[in-house]
Amino acid sequence: MQSNTIPIHSPMAAAVISIEVSAGDAVHAGQRLATVESMKLQSSVDAPQAGIVGVIHVRPGQTVQTDVVLMELIPETHSSDPAQPSQTSTGNDLVELHAWQAQSAMTQDAARPKAVGKRHAKGYRTARENLDDLIDAGSFVEYGQLAVAAQRGRRSLEDLRTNTPADGILTGLATINADIFGETASAAAVIVNDYTVLAGTQGFYHHMKLDRIIGVALDKQLPTIMYTEGGGGRPGDTDVQIGGGGLDVSSFVEWARLCDEVPTIAVNNGYCFAGNAALFGCADVRIATRSSWIGMAGPAMIEGGGLGQFAPTEIGPIEVQQKNAVVDLDAENEAHATALAKQLLSYTQGDLPEWDCAEQEALRTALPADRRFAYDVRHIIDTLADTASFMEITREFGTALVTGFMRIEGRALGVIANDCRGLGGALDCDASDKAARFLALCNKLGLPLVSLCDTPGFMVGPESEVEGAPRRMAALFRAGARLRVPMVTIILRKAYGLGAMAMAGGSFKIPVFTAAWPTGETGPMGLEGAVRLGFKKELAAEANDEARNALFNKLLDTLYEKGRATESAAATELDAVIDPADTRKIILRALC
Repeated sequence: MQSNTIPIHSPMAAAVISIEVSAGDAVHAGQRLATVESMKLQSSVDAPQAGIVGVIHVRPGQTVQTDVVLMELIPETHSSDPAQPSQTSTGNDLVELHAWQAQSAMTQDAARPKAVGKRHAKGYRTARENLDDLIDAGSFVEYGQLAVAAQRGRRSLEDLRTNTPADGILTGLATINADIFGETASAAAVIVNDYTVLAGTQGFYHHMKLDRIIGVALDKQLPTIMYTEGGGGRPGDTDVQIGGGGLDVSSFVEWARLCDEVPTIAVNNGYCFAGNAALFGCADVRIATRSSWIGMAGPAMIEGGGLGQFAPTEIGPIEVQQKNAVVDLDAENEAHATALAKQLLSYTQGDLPEWDCAEQEALRTALPADRRFAYDVRHIIDTLADTASFMEITREFGTALVTGFMRIEGRALGVIANDCRGLGGALDCDASDKAARFLALCNKLGLPLVSLCDTPGFMVGPESEVEGAPRRMAALFRAGARLRVPMVTIILRKAYGLGAMAMAGGSFKIPVFTAAWPTGETGPMGLEGAVRLGFKKELAAEANDEARNALFNKLLDTLYEKGRATESAAATELDAVIDPADTRKIILRALC
């Protein structure tokens, strides 16, 4: 080898695939000189600098060892160009990139104008439009984007990619509300069923994708939002030839496990039947648009069971599912539903540094002067809460009780309150179920609770017993016994019997602070009932109605004086009687 030449060595033990130059060729820095292959992987041997190719020592097909000299390079005397990476393979490499880009583009709305048009014609949004509105821009990491329906045996791959993109379900990780709470607190998992793909039905890869993202969310302990629109199981996935009844599916139990661990929100628009409805029903909070029909079976399954023929719009309309607590929040449309989901999630994401509220002095005159008159407790909640922060859920079920989320000085809280306009504020079976569920939800979410009590107690009577009162009302005590979050109870007016104790988590000593406004009154049962029951003989002994009414009112006034909140506080049954205008600051101090 000449002394003025640069040896070009083999970088590894390999086979020489090709020699790209000939002796005497002028080459530039970084130009490919040869290609070698080792372990089925080809590597380029490039010129370290510009020069003239000298002697070539190997030929294509020859096997060489590491550092064997392949050829010699005579450097240019005045060249100082640094070696550049070889560019000769770039064009071939881009073929795969472009193919992937084209395949990915087929999953987007722009590639499916007909399906998108049908969706828009109904006044609905596409799955990706809902996704984009829900999450922070640019934050989505998609799982399983290139999946298609397991129907390759009956349809072409082009057809499947065109008509079954992502196998009808979008899954991935994203952030939601990061501009308010930061990226870490805003991390979430997102699942959006796509009704434009085979009516949102659940196929083989659909379930695999669902199981995968549920597992990731469980591992990372991420809150999860799912859009549930769809028709349930899919019978047409013929690529999967498995014996049995097709019940080897774990999605439902895995979703239920996730719902036990992290905050989950379900959003529905349109038809939601069978398996999709089961997923919807598991979520912590369930939102549905006015254009929703939700049922554990669709028309075909009902008819197949010999139960008659029904249109999809006859099965589980929103009006029905609100009253039975299947739906917690109703929305005008998908945009409104998405905004509600983002607000709901925000209560679990952290405190707000900025807030304002109404003048608290208004609470001093918030109750009617006559203790027998009804009022809307929501006005009191709105005054107590930071402006526009109160969100009521499950309003149409158990209407004697209000449940929802609010903020005080930016801090997220759960709130329960008796609504005296329904059954006088008495807790019937539905209201008890509603309260027990909400206490458990706040316990899971780690949200402190505020209870605004104005109740004559549990609803009584033969009809209440038909509904299973002992079991359903006692569930409220069990929910209170499981509380691990602090509770503050404020008695606005009436606090009678077991129902009042249940509003305090089972006992006035369960809350970290139990107080009353000066209008508060306590007792083992409603005052009027106590007089009628306790003084039955005395009342019956009166000669006429006028005398009987006079005695009744006298006895009532006596009991009222004994049951005043100030008397209860004096007996340490209550922790304090407070100025209504101080309620906000007292709640926060008690929760510190």
